[in-house]
Amino acid sequence: MPKPLLKDREISWLAFNHRVLQEADDPTVPFIERIKFLGIFSSNLDEFFRVRVATVRKLIDVLEKRGGRRMSKPRRIHNKIHRQVMAQQARFQEIWLKLLAELEAVHIRLCNERQLDTEQGKFVKEYFQANVLPALVPVMIGPQPRLTDLKDRAIYLVVRMTRGNGRAGQQHALIEIPTDVLPRFVVLPARSGRQTVILLDDIIRYCLEDIFYIFDYDRFGAWTIKLTRDADITLDNDLSSSLIEKISKSVKQRKKGRPVRFIYDGDLPADLLQSLIKSLNLSPYDPLIPGARYHNFKDFMKFPQLGGRKLLYPALVPSPHREILPRVS
Repeated sequence: MPKPLLKDREISWLAFNHRVLQEADDPTVPFIERIKFLGIFSSNLDEFFRVRVATVRKLIDVLEKRGGRRMSKPRRIHNKIHRQVMAQQARFQEIWLKLLAELEAVHIRLCNERQLDTEQGKFVKEYFQANVLPALVPVMIGPQPRLTDLKDRAIYLVVRMTRGNGRAGQQHALIEIPTDVLPRFVVLPARSGRQTVILLDDIIRYCLEDIFYIFDYDRFGAWTIKLTRDADITLDNDLSSSLIEKISKSVKQRKKGRPVRFIYDGDLPADLLQSLIKSLNLSPYDPLIPGARYHNFKDFMKFPQLGGRKLLYPALVPSPHREILPRVS
């Protein structure tokens, strides 16, 4: 049987985004720009799930409610999307690890909370107390949590607190990483010509004991999770509402759309993962994507411009137009 000449548009779109990923792996592209391409890839994939995958999920629901075949065309497309996304996720991680190693060659180091020395740790503690702590709202979660209000595309740390003295008991909390009010990257004081960068996620990890000091725990584990929600706009048929009112209502509903993707740190303990899946009311068909330590790589489009202009594309110089006079202030 000959292969079809046309691909499903969702699979075609994933092929396009894979082309973006190839730019991040191209050694002829300036180094910081390659990191930005990872951010573009991630941002594109967010929108793909929020709109395209959400539409496929709705088609599956409609067909199955009407008694259609369990392996309908939308279901096959959904399964194919998941396989390709997982493959691209693995390739993404390979490229990121390669870029991390190459960062060292240009005298830039991305460190985590376990790699800080005493002087850097002091700087991070001071930055945390002055800037980060006022923006945090930790939420304690019980053994059967209800987390249906997680924000779309926000990143959270799931924290497990235990005691190292052999006493039983553990507790869990959820912390939204406040990337809406603070930069994702913090540049530490340079030394010996080397620049060191730490993520906001790891600053919070480093200071977990300062956040939960009122509890009798001395061991902390923290893993990142992220929920993507259906953001496809659907207008109802209410004739009493204007088009503007319908759009306004639909835009507000996007914030509480059904989950279409759940990304989690692959090192997240299995019991905690199952508890989160149950509390988020995820179905067996919701894409559960094990990731690495960091999510929301769209923030990497704002990676600090360190290392000089040689690591970036040359700045574009505006060209004058004979019909447009220069702006005079």
